[in-house]
Amino acid sequence: MSPSAALQLAARYVMRHRMQSLLLSLALGAALALPAAVRVFAKTVEREMRARAAATPQVLGARGSALDLMLTALYYRRQPVEPVLMRQIDEVRATGFADAIPLHVRHHAQEAPIVGTELEYFSFRRLVAASGRLFTRLGDCVVGAHVARERGIKPGDFIFSSPEQVFDIAGIYPLKMRVSGVLAESFSPDDAAVFVDVKTAWLIEGRAHGHDDLAQADAGANVLKREAGNVVGNAAVRMFNEVTEANIGSFHFHGDVAGYPVTAAIVLPHDAKSEAILAGRYQDAKAAAQLIRPRDELDTVLSTLFRIEGAVVAGLALLACAAAAISFIVFTLSFKMRAREFATLGDIGIPPRTLAAIKAFEVALIGIAGVIVAAATVLLVLKLGPALVLRALR
Repeated sequence: MSPSAALQLAARYVMRHRMQSLLLSLALGAALALPAAVRVFAKTVEREMRARAAATPQVLGARGSALDLMLTALYYRRQPVEPVLMRQIDEVRATGFADAIPLHVRHHAQEAPIVGTELEYFSFRRLVAASGRLFTRLGDCVVGAHVARERGIKPGDFIFSSPEQVFDIAGIYPLKMRVSGVLAESFSPDDAAVFVDVKTAWLIEGRAHGHDDLAQADAGANVLKREAGNVVGNAAVRMFNEVTEANIGSFHFHGDVAGYPVTAAIVLPHDAKSEAILAGRYQDAKAAAQLIRPRDELDTVLSTLFRIEGAVVAGLALLACAAAAISFIVFTLSFKMRAREFATLGDIGIPPRTLAAIKAFEVALIGIAGVIVAAATVLLVLKLGPALVLRALR
């Protein structure tokens, strides 16, 4: 019997027992794919995280965990990070060595982080509005592509900030923000965020407010007392939870804005020398703030994670070897159970060499199917890896 006939008999057996063959191929393919898929996914995580960290020269924040500060400033993870004051950011700008972009990451809108910043952030991250425009006034917001797609948001719609404590009756009212634009997709954590001006972020946490004009003649019922040119309102004064063209003039801040908190600031040194000088100024442990390089912090974290990843890959490789051994045992038992079948083929004149070829072809067909499953799994990880990483970092 020719090799092609032996291959045909093997293929017919595989197709006749398609469920058994499919399960064996899937099991073998999964075992082969796991080490490669984990390795590919780990490299994708490393690439995506390094790209964002490498694009951010320095981050200014309060003394504490540098890792928490990096995760908050780069990926908007709500970590226990102490705030810095606006005057500390102004001090960095006053040195003439760098520009600084404040980031206030404290609030959220239905799990989407609200990032208070300035317009310079969008040019720094190369973010543009796919529709509408960037925020131009107090109370406006710009939403990331993922948030807009998930919630069906478009320019002109409204989105509410979420209260910090659901049952805090005396707390700050959620702010109704007008969506001025939707950002083009950037395949980064920016897609899952809501951006507002830093003053709007302060408005959300109650450092500014707007209310009825108590100086008007008909405001008497809302006035508690008048003294030395000041008007004190009572609890009946209506506080605005939305900024409109009609009431924007009533919103005001209390105290010195330089003393207001922000979570962190992205520092953009003008050159390498300026970067080194600024880093040196914040090396003192007595300094109120710290200046970190996200690349260095990320390298420290990844070096630990990828040592663990190497051990996991080695363990999965052993699992693949075990799966191959189990597959060999399954084929051996299958051939023993089919001894009468092979004996009958021998009785009708098929030589032992051809019987061995039939067995080899069956193993090869299942093995090839398993390799195809493994390759398809790895390709799927390559395609979906960046999206999975982005989802994990939200």
